[in-house]
Amino acid sequence: MGEEEEANKMEASEPKELQQPVDEEKVVAAQEKHVAEEKSLIPVPQKVAAAPATDKSPNNRESVLARVETEKKVALIRAWEENEKAKVDNKAHKKISAIGSWENTKKAGVEAQLKRIEEKLEKKKAEYAEKMKNKVAEIHKEAEEKRAVIEAKKGEEFLKIEETAAKFRATGYTPKKLLGCFSN
Repeated sequence: MGEEEEANKMEASEPKELQQPVDEEKVVAAQEKHVAEEKSLIPVPQKVAAAPATDKSPNNRESVLARVETEKKVALIRAWEENEKAKVDNKAHKKISAIGSWENTKKAGVEAQLKRIEEKLEKKKAEYAEKMKNKVAEIHKEAEEKRAVIEAKKGEEFLKIEETAAKFRATGYTPKKLLGCFSN
């Protein structure tokens, strides 16, 4: 539709007597050519249909040359615009890629640091667990020693009591400590 509007503008700018009837096949061919030019990176200027041999007035030739010149300028401007847009797009894509790689590098560094810290913590945890196990074993050993000491004292006291009881039996003497709580 944009080309039809341009064609209408061109026709409107020409005097009525210079306007010529346009064949529909030529319009369709021109539209297809215009679409192809928009897709290509380097636009090819449109070829202007040659004026009929009967009409060789200088005014018509000048207007055709002027139209060709303006179309050439428009095509060059369009090509420049597309080129600049492509440059900006490539530049932005390059920067985005650089940011992505920077992000991945930083993430990898942080993850490596986290792993090192976790390994240190696991090592310390293992060391503390070992120390705690050693403390538990030491406490158990001390408890066993204390139990053994108490058992030994108990055995000694039993022997002492048995010796004293045998002595009391032999002499017929009654202990005063025990009966002291029963006496009045």
